[in-house]
Amino acid sequence: MSRKIFIAGNWKMNTTISEAVDLAKAVVEECKARGDVEVAICPPYVSLAAVALTIKDSGVKLGAQDVHWEASGAYTGKVSVDMLKSVGCEYVIIGHSEQRQFFGETDETVNKKVNAVLTGGLKPIICVGELLEERENDFTQKVVEKQIKGAYCGVSAESALRTVIAYEPVWAIGTGKTATPEQAEDVHLFIRNVLEKLYNKDVAQKLVIQYGGSMNPKNAKELLAKPNVDGGLIGGASLKADQFRGVVIPQ
Repeated sequence: MSRKIFIAGNWKMNTTISEAVDLAKAVVEECKARGDVEVAICPPYVSLAAVALTIKDSGVKLGAQDVHWEASGAYTGKVSVDMLKSVGCEYVIIGHSEQRQFFGETDETVNKKVNAVLTGGLKPIICVGELLEERENDFTQKVVEKQIKGAYCGVSAESALRTVIAYEPVWAIGTGKTATPEQAEDVHLFIRNVLEKLYNKDVAQKLVIQYGGSMNPKNAKELLAKPNVDGGLIGGASLKADQFRGVVIPQ
């Protein structure tokens, strides 16, 4: 089954508002030649509104890097689904390994966010992946399956089709290490098998699974050639438009 390639840039805690606007302009210019690939960029919260205006009508989608599951309230420093919708977001990254590592994200809070985002009409990019110690001890499948089952608890098959999964081997993020295309494909196929057990074959085959472990212009073509790798959640390579183009349009 053919799935459209989806490349999303996660800018993390980088760029001022003016820098974000300049980068967004460059991304639009660099990536406009590839209409058969869906492209999204996820700048910091403070730049969302400005970037939304910059990419308007360009085909590039806007995403946020996180969200709170409550609609409003005394949650200093957090943003709601409606706030993200009001600035034009379509996607929200949920459960990124850095949120799990530094800010107490759990499978339970991921699930709350996923349900809130789906209820609010946005699309979650749900991150799953194992630590180096977990891979070395052959726990990759156990960890990934637990994270997927936790994230999709209470999510219907119809709603699941509006989600994206990003497999991010934590040991390959910001370390310069990358899972081999074969390692990535193995886990992506495993994720599809888990989805088939949770839902059905139709959901498993239609759902887009990105690779989120240091994809860059040098390895993108080989990774994206794998039958179950449907795109990438791009960190460092998304901060320079020419490098991001090298992932969107790999040579």
